Amino acid sequence: MLISPASLHSHLGDAKYRIIDCRFALNDPEYGRLAYLQDHIPGAVYADLNKDLSAPVIPGKTGRHPLPEVQKFLGWLQQAGITSEDIVVAYDDGPGAYASRLWWLLKWLGHADVRILDGGLKAWRAAGYEMSTEPATPKQVDAYEATPDERLLVTAEELHSKLNDASVNILDARAAPRFAGEMEPIDPVAGHIPNAICAPFEENLTPEGAFKPEEELRRRFANYYAHGKAWEVICYCGSGVTACHNIFSAHLAGYPMPKLYPGSWSEWITDPNHPIAVGNE
Repeated sequence: MLISPASLHSHLGDAKYRIIDCRFALNDPEYGRLAYLQDHIPGAVYADLNKDLSAPVIPGKTGRHPLPEVQKFLGWLQQAGITSEDIVVAYDDGPGAYASRLWWLLKWLGHADVRILDGGLKAWRAAGYEMSTEPATPKQVDAYEATPDERLLVTAEELHSKLNDASVNILDARAAPRFAGEMEPIDPVAGHIPNAICAPFEENLTPEGAFKPEEELRRRFANYYAHGKAWEVICYCGSGVTACHNIFSAHLAGYPMPKLYPGSWSEWITDPNHPIAVGNE
């Protein structure tokens, strides 16, 4: 699930490896593409969170990053030169949230081998490995065919029905002040989904930005599982992106993949009938 910079470097030029640059900035949507054009890991293809990894927003109905329309996403995979047999490596230059979104989307489609570059582009640069300024030319491949596994997600209606289910744990990946409703820098309503647990995704990482050792992650997520199998765990965040980081980390730790509520908080608050909570409870 993870690949080190050294291991990825040893596979540069390997035809079975497809490297995807997922850099993005919520406050500057063009940042990632421009950064990619400036330099990137050799052979990497760029994936834009808004254009490639999400569907267009429908105001008042969807969250800020709806799941991409399946056929469009399959078309993007073909354009990126990705086949179902390839080893896909995702990276970004932050804590790995955008790379985790691509990882989740591919697992949703049943892709067998998807990895995240541990420590991201910062770790790659720190190791002194080369960068390229030449946009990659993807190989020509047949259409990517896959059927999404809808068992990996829940709708708002399904989540609403589970709010008081003691066998379900709902994890909120946002920072504690946003969870508590003390501040909300992006969405028009502050707070969290009732009975959710504050589980900031940054706690999956070391101070250097790499993922914590699996044993540490196992201890963290043990709090949310009954002996690793009995409880249903659902993850959300602001728009269905950083929640994927918690899903990846729980799975890395050996637990069954939590489900994703893709609309997350930004979709939840579009329905006035949905309850909200503030504070730390």
